[in-house]
Amino acid sequence: MAQGTAPEWLNYLHLKRFWIIARERSLTKAAKLLRVSQSTLSEQVSELEEWLGQPLFERRGRGLELTDAGRIALGHAETIFQTGQDLLDELRRGKSRSIPPLRIGAVGPLSKNLQFDFIQPLIARRDVRVSVAAGSFDDLLLRLGSRELDVVLSNMPPRMDMQTEVFSHLLGEMPVYLTGTMALPTKRGEFPQWLEGVPLFLPSRQSHVRSDFDLLLEEAGVKPDVRAEVDDMALLRLLALSGQGLALVPAIVVKHELKSKRMKSAFRVPGLSERFYAITSKRRFGAGWLAETVTRFREGLAALNR
Repeated sequence: MAQGTAPEWLNYLHLKRFWIIARERSLTKAAKLLRVSQSTLSEQVSELEEWLGQPLFERRGRGLELTDAGRIALGHAETIFQTGQDLLDELRRGKSRSIPPLRIGAVGPLSKNLQFDFIQPLIARRDVRVSVAAGSFDDLLLRLGSRELDVVLSNMPPRMDMQTEVFSHLLGEMPVYLTGTMALPTKRGEFPQWLEGVPLFLPSRQSHVRSDFDLLLEEAGVKPDVRAEVDDMALLRLLALSGQGLALVPAIVVKHELKSKRMKSAFRVPGLSERFYAITSKRRFGAGWLAETVTRFREGLAALNR
């Protein structure tokens, strides 16, 4: 900064009002909440947009949607006002400083066992508070880019053409099984020919595992008897336990059933595996305890491969 040049300051009143509008997704609701006129709010948002040099909202019908710049501003506003609340808690009210949450996004179809194994060591810590949100892959990456999330757990890496700058950390890969409580055919030949006529429960076609499995059967000329296509691993696990067919699932989905021998059939599909990723907005995990958690989680996945 040049000598004698006054520092730039944000108008934090305008920023806080933008923050409330963004959370409510409505100028009308925000105006009622703040007890000010809509025209006053609209004028203040315009002043903030002019100061920042970027539009923060775009109209969609009767509602408001954040622009890319708006998502970035919202992420910073969340941090700013949480820090302000922490200051009040610590100094004015005499409370200890509240612990900011580790905000985790989990892709909807992701195994609940995998999510639990990742979160379990975190909730045992007194210096960490965890919040978990499920959603679609694209939506979670947008929230990661706007700093609403710290890490996204996924079974696929981000595409190269995605505008949001994110970094993919491979957690490990899992063998994939055809498993269930029904018995495998007693006189079966080569795989996958023996699958002819066997009822199957498969992941949806959006799954990489499903795509690889379909290709494997197509090359062998096998037409599967698909009874259900499901994008929820917990439901696939229940279908596997139903005794009415075999489910195609990564080992982690049925790890407890495999260990306790509840699954009568557990055929490891040769050459088929599923990878799992932790996606962040930074090249490295910021907190040492988070890096430690990831290391332990990777070791746990590796142990299931043995």
